[in-house]
Amino acid sequence: MRHIAFLSFSLSILAGCAGTLEPVHQMPEAAATPSKSQLWTDLESLRSDDWHFLLNDGASALDWRLRAIDSATQSIDLQSFLWEFDRVGEAVSSHLLAAAERGVRIRILIDDSFLYGADASVAKIDAHANIEFRIFNPYKRRSDSVVTREILNLGAFHRLNHRMHNKVMIVDSHVALIGGRNIADQYFGLHDTANFRDMELVVSGPGVSDLSAGFDQYWNDDWSIPAHTLIQQRDLDPALSVTDRPPSAISHIHQEESQQVRTARWLSLAERGIPGKSRLLLDKPPVNNPANRAEAPVQLGLEINALMDSAEEDIWIISAYLIPTAEFEQTIERVEKRGVNVHILTNSIRSNNHVSAHSAYRKHIRRLLEHGADLYEVRSDAKDRDIYMQTPLESKSLALHAKIMIVDQNKVFIGSANFDPRSLKINTEMGLIVDSEALNQQLRQATAPDFLPRNAWHLRLTDAGQIEWISDDRTLKHQPAQSFMQRIEDWFFAHLPIENEM
Repeated sequence: MRHIAFLSFSLSILAGCAGTLEPVHQMPEAAATPSKSQLWTDLESLRSDDWHFLLNDGASALDWRLRAIDSATQSIDLQSFLWEFDRVGEAVSSHLLAAAERGVRIRILIDDSFLYGADASVAKIDAHANIEFRIFNPYKRRSDSVVTREILNLGAFHRLNHRMHNKVMIVDSHVALIGGRNIADQYFGLHDTANFRDMELVVSGPGVSDLSAGFDQYWNDDWSIPAHTLIQQRDLDPALSVTDRPPSAISHIHQEESQQVRTARWLSLAERGIPGKSRLLLDKPPVNNPANRAEAPVQLGLEINALMDSAEEDIWIISAYLIPTAEFEQTIERVEKRGVNVHILTNSIRSNNHVSAHSAYRKHIRRLLEHGADLYEVRSDAKDRDIYMQTPLESKSLALHAKIMIVDQNKVFIGSANFDPRSLKINTEMGLIVDSEALNQQLRQATAPDFLPRNAWHLRLTDAGQIEWISDDRTLKHQPAQSFMQRIEDWFFAHLPIENEM
């Protein structure tokens, strides 16, 4: 998205006239009432409170995502920023289509940033009578090429620059998955060369109704456009039937289960689930035009600053893209002056999949260190990266994609928002603040390996004022770049006035 934003920003200088897309008003729809199937009745008999379960690694996250879809008897609401139709994307598609065949009502809302080249796959899913597929803030003129698409829609740059970054899946109004993962191989440890360290929660209990209400806000927004009005329906390949099951490439992660086995696994998960009081942070979707400054999605950002201001002991910030806004940076410095210890983990230049974002972050490193932040950057060759990806590891690199904040001994935030201008002021985001000492401690334990010298660079200022990058096997006097050309690219982006777009 950051490269697309940069491309759009550059091309907008040359923008000429182009047709506009108008919002589409439709009759409001509401989430289904909670299913009364035997599975959920049994689960509610065991646990009727709000409980949470960390999905720390990609394999378990994919396993539970597919199991949740397979468990649906009445409804599935799926909202995501990105959906690639690779092994993971096709497995999710296959399970959703099988659920639709069982009579499950499915609503899918996907941002249009990365749907280029996916119109045929979208049309295949949308063609099912029990599935409705909507695209958020879409490009009017479609193309399989990202460059061509940007050129064809130049006149709509300011509207298209505002994206929906939310990620949630709600099943039968009983359970939900929320966090940072998009739907693609690299978020679940299955990519052949590069994978993400990410985080999600399985949640259940009364709080799920807030997630359903939040989904309805976006589903009923006039900028959530039915896919069939944008995409020409094509003849579907008869080989792609709804009876297809996941490719054998993921059979070691998820296998078909009997209802009895599935129920037993849900009950076991609930028994291990951690209780806590959760609160949904949710940006407001646009009303008239996403480009309107008066409708800027700043609600989550304000709540995050308030969460940091509430700290008394320590804050642990984990963000794939860390580009502190003025308000965010001032909040960090304000709490540090009160004696709060601030620890930060983000991507290094080598692990960051968007060099432009790293270039903007790099301008803040010295200030963060001078004010007392304990700063770490992910090593792309982290020695414990097998936690997050499938073997063999030799040719695979690691990058950070999780969005986490741990505050004091009792509060955590897990969601879709990075701590940068794009997440806090431009894109819409969502996440949960959970008040739970047990979840706080479990999240500390789960993320502790990420800060180890074998997995991250520890940045420090020397007495001479030089920045050093320290790991378990070396100390660098310069950024751990992959190559000289990456340093040139970093230098180039650092000189462009694009930080507020990152």
